[in-house]
Amino acid sequence: ALPVLQQLLAVPRQTNFRRPIRLLVLVPTRELAVQVGEVLAQLAYKLPQSLKVNTVFGGVSVNPQMMALRGGADVVVATPGRLLDLVDQNALRLSDVQHLVLDEADRLLDLGFADELHRVLALLPAKRQTLLFSATLPPAILKLTSRFLKNPERVTVGSTEPNTDKIKMSHIQVIQTEKNDRILEEIKKRSGTVLVFARTQIRTERLANFLAKSGVRAGAIHGGRTQSQRLFALNQFRNGATPVLVATDVASRGLDIPQIELVVNYDLPQSREDFVHRVGRTARAGAEGEAISFVTPEESRQWRDVSGQGKGSSHDGQRGDFRKSHGGKSSRGRRFGGGRGRGFGRDQGQGQGHSQASEAGHQSFRGQGRGRGPSERRGRPGGGFRGFRQGEQRERSGEQRDRTGGQGERSGNQGPKKFVKKFFKFAS
Repeated sequence: ALPVLQQLLAVPRQTNFRRPIRLLVLVPTRELAVQVGEVLAQLAYKLPQSLKVNTVFGGVSVNPQMMALRGGADVVVATPGRLLDLVDQNALRLSDVQHLVLDEADRLLDLGFADELHRVLALLPAKRQTLLFSATLPPAILKLTSRFLKNPERVTVGSTEPNTDKIKMSHIQVIQTEKNDRILEEIKKRSGTVLVFARTQIRTERLANFLAKSGVRAGAIHGGRTQSQRLFALNQFRNGATPVLVATDVASRGLDIPQIELVVNYDLPQSREDFVHRVGRTARAGAEGEAISFVTPEESRQWRDVSGQGKGSSHDGQRGDFRKSHGGKSSRGRRFGGGRGRGFGRDQGQGQGHSQASEAGHQSFRGQGRGRGPSERRGRPGGGFRGFRQGEQRERSGEQRDRTGGQGERSGNQGPKKFVKKFFKFAS
């Protein structure tokens, strides 16, 4: 943040009537937008030249944000959806942007944000500096960077793998019906804060309710909750009022929460990159931490893929052969969360963001922007059965994207009921 603020001070504003937006920071989640905005505002407060920093994100009313943008701003931190809404309402202009920062660039360049990102890039000037930051940059994402960068320089700090010197990692082999009892055991062994990752919104809520009924002070955060609920749960977790936070991947990227003693993968992540970001929530700023993953018989191969460990690796907490310990057959179990989360889930709020301190490595790219790209409309999920399947996949990913507007994010489990009724009525 400091180098780019220094560049803003070196080039004075062209006009005093309205502040042009010279620095635009794009982030994938609301919580990360708030965190980055607060840091930039604190740094800009004592600069010799005053810089106005505004933060805009979805899930809350757009009117206060429009009022705050009157007279312009030097720095804007935004989620892509709300930024485009404000552009459509002529609340801000992006034609004077000199520096574009994509925080958690791998997630912003993913398909979930592709249409919105292309629309934003089409509104920016051709001559600008573009910087991409992320703890993980998969090869597929690296290929996409050529569209946005010209003669880029790559800077890598540390490793892109979890810090095994500071993080004690293990996995526990369980069947689905054992997960609740096992996580309760692990939590009661510890006195520090515990961050638990579940796959879907429904599983997150059910697990948080189960822990609360078992006498554990636990909060929940996911894309289906309102912004005030999400911020309240996050602040309660930060100050220790609730020592356990159950979350989807909305909390896996960039959030700077110090002194997390344990990270639990109640459900395994979908990719190696998500695993690195989840585990990176602990052992920050030189501290030590622990990460435990629950692995069902059906997820053995997935575990090897996301953890990067082969069959011969030894891990703490293994239970041995499933068939031998469960009467000759493995049970998937339907007791808590055994079924699939289903829904249209149009709005994703994926938890990603800039990681500081001890997260496993940090990579950045910087270069000049290629220029304007074609302006594209934001995609909408298809109707009928195809739309139903798309919703199911989004709900299974456990992430809801910032689509903003006054309604904010909508839970992905509301659409199919009406669809199923109509389907069976038609079939009969």
